[in-house]
Amino acid sequence: MTSCPAVRTAENGPALSRIVAGMWRMAEWKMAPRERLALIERCIELGVTSFDHADIYGHYSVEELFGEALALRPAVREQIQLISKCGIQLVSPARPAHTIKQYDTSAAHITASVDNSLKALHTDFLDLLLIHRPDPLMDFDEIAETFEGLRAAGKVKHFGVSNFSRHQFECLHRRIPLVTNQVEFSPLHTAPLYDETFDGLQDLRVAPMIWSPLAGGRLFRDDPATEALRATIARIAAELEQPFGSVVFAWIMQLPSAPIPLTGSGRIEAIEEAVRATRFKLSRSQWFEILVAAQGHEVP
Repeated sequence: MTSCPAVRTAENGPALSRIVAGMWRMAEWKMAPRERLALIERCIELGVTSFDHADIYGHYSVEELFGEALALRPAVREQIQLISKCGIQLVSPARPAHTIKQYDTSAAHITASVDNSLKALHTDFLDLLLIHRPDPLMDFDEIAETFEGLRAAGKVKHFGVSNFSRHQFECLHRRIPLVTNQVEFSPLHTAPLYDETFDGLQDLRVAPMIWSPLAGGRLFRDDPATEALRATIARIAAELEQPFGSVVFAWIMQLPSAPIPLTGSGRIEAIEEAVRATRFKLSRSQWFEILVAAQGHEVP
């Protein structure tokens, strides 16, 4: 069985599994608590020990669903790393005080969100906390001070951001060391290659995390707009004798910024395919064939 290796996201960052299990859709999987626990334990067997959350996932329900499973076998907490995010406020029955979808990166909101996440997840600390999206009203000094307070209180070990531009990342990073920027990237969303996101992180030796690496499943759909790309990936998969999805994950992980992709599936077979991608590489030509097919034109 292929076992997923662990990697450190930065010099003083956490050691995460090379593939992270994304829990965003857990509420849609309609699993009983013991089924959720079984999925967590099967991930651990594969070496996938890092689990990605956010307070808002499942309209504020996913952390509780995960925590409910964890409570069935509390010792599992010692084998895993828990990642969560905060900073988005949704209009939801679970948060009746919210009257508009907005961002809130104030000290009070970050602290309250962390306390809620800890309670829901049945844990004393988060291994990694991310600001979910840039907030036009965010005060870098206030966020850094809040992060320092959470670390001192033992509630959060490491800090990062999600969906930040290079400049936004570096502004906060100068005030407190950040260990990742979780961004969208796939063959159908290549902006981080060109907007300095990956270059800036590589320069700082900080590994990005990647959400939606399979473009939300669009890479598997019969769509004339993606036909050439899908055919190219399928051909390379046949050449390498690897699954289609594994080739996409390998393509992402080959970048020198050492991206850490998230899965988005409750199917263990899909997570296994992602883990397989840690065991092989594409040739440089194969890598560029996918990029060219994705962009619809050769490189300049």
